[in-house]
Amino acid sequence: MKPVEIYTTPTCGFCQAAKRLLTQKGAAFTEIDVSRDPDLRAAMTKRSNGGRTVPQIFIGGTHVGGCDDLYELDRKGGLAPLLAG
Repeated sequence: MKPVEIYTTPTCGFCQAAKRLLTQKGAAFTEIDVSRDPDLRAAMTKRSNGGRTVPQIFIGGTHVGGCDDLYELDRKGGLAPLLAG
């Protein structure tokens, strides 16, 4: 499986939902908490081409977007192949 990175904050319900879907799909992920580190948040925003909200999700270096984008990708049948590489 491709590596998954998810930028989050502890109180974000959308972050929890995204992590739950990734877990259901058997994907291990690295969680990056941006709540207390403005440099990490700035890096997330730059990496996601201006995305300032959490979560911001990357699969194998590809920017997926946020929680809604992740669920939409799954509904369209694109999440499993992206995770598999």
